[in-house]
Amino acid sequence: MKKLVCATVVTLASAPALHAGPIEAACKNSDRPATAALCGCIQQAADITLRHSDQRRAARFFSDPHKAQEVRQSSSDRDNAFWDRYQNFGETAVAMCGD
Repeated sequence: MKKLVCATVVTLASAPALHAGPIEAACKNSDRPATAALCGCIQQAADITLRHSDQRRAARFFSDPHKAQEVRQSSSDRDNAFWDRYQNFGETAVAMCGD
């Protein structure tokens, strides 16, 4: 039984993700050059630091960077809280995925 459980865990851990997260998908669809590995790493940083709703919101920045500027300059408490989480995500992504 232990062998079966271990084999299942190894198989699941090494299986490729069936669906990219919102950040990874936006990264791959971006006009900026990025490898699949880099986009996957950035998604991992997002999974650690952002809620799924934050990820969907941040993914829009890839296609419309001006949206990020609008959020950054907003005086809304909601936007400010999101921006703090987004900055943490960016710092985490650089630490995890940067050269």
